Amino acid sequence: MSEIRPRFRRIDGLSIRYAESDDLHDGQALLLSPFPESLYAYHATWSRLAERTHLVAVDLPGFGHSELREDLLTPRAMGEFIVRIADEFDMAMPHVVGPDIGTSAILFAAAQHPDRFRSAVVGSGAAAAPLQLGGPLHEWVHAKDLAPYRKLAPKAIVAAAIDKIKSYEMPETVREDYLGSYVGQRMVDQMPYLRAFRQDLPVLRELLPGIQTPVQVIAGRDDQVVPVANAEYLHQYLPNSKLDVVDAGHWVWEEAAGEYAGIVNDWWSRTAPGRKTTR
Repeated sequence: MSEIRPRFRRIDGLSIRYAESDDLHDGQALLLSPFPESLYAYHATWSRLAERTHLVAVDLPGFGHSELREDLLTPRAMGEFIVRIADEFDMAMPHVVGPDIGTSAILFAAAQHPDRFRSAVVGSGAAAAPLQLGGPLHEWVHAKDLAPYRKLAPKAIVAAAIDKIKSYEMPETVREDYLGSYVGQRMVDQMPYLRAFRQDLPVLRELLPGIQTPVQVIAGRDDQVVPVANAEYLHQYLPNSKLDVVDAGHWVWEEAAGEYAGIVNDWWSRTAPGRKTTR
């Protein structure tokens, strides 16, 4: 049974945490960490996703346990770094999976590098312009001043967020990894990425119709953080996409792990070399 065993590698001068699955397969997939979690977000799906595909999971710069660099804290810039990650691991044309914050970054990467990824899996991430966000994410994105957030205990914020995950008995090692990812001022330091949605998503809106990479969008029907309207928006504007709405909240990859892994594995089979996808 394949397990997540994190390691570190320097990429573009940054210390980046990653994990690889044990078995080598012809198919490759790059998995990106959501916020405010880490690459352990794939703990519940790891074994099933690794059955026929070699996995590389990564904490994006500034998130999880990877080193932060301020110039990467926008979806557009992060999209370019995702391509660097794939290059670093010699992934010629991998699938890429990025729920939550990975959604917009992956789509920027697909727009600027049309032949770089075999397919993409996104969702549960801000995408619509004008913005359609709920809960604290709306507040963080639109706050005039981040100073008040520096007075808050980041572990308490993360704990409150992950305690909302339903139908998932989170292992203590995973919970501690999430909490350990956001110590000190690290969470506030990441907020510029979220606030960049205001500038970057209108730009992305113009790029979506030209993205030819097949895109699977997965969203939770009861997502109160990133409403399902964001997923429907992507399905409307992406020319080669498939939408699955799952009976779950925001954390669909954990709350409905079996269904999530099944959708992803099926998508990877449908987008294998020589196969054609249909909307």
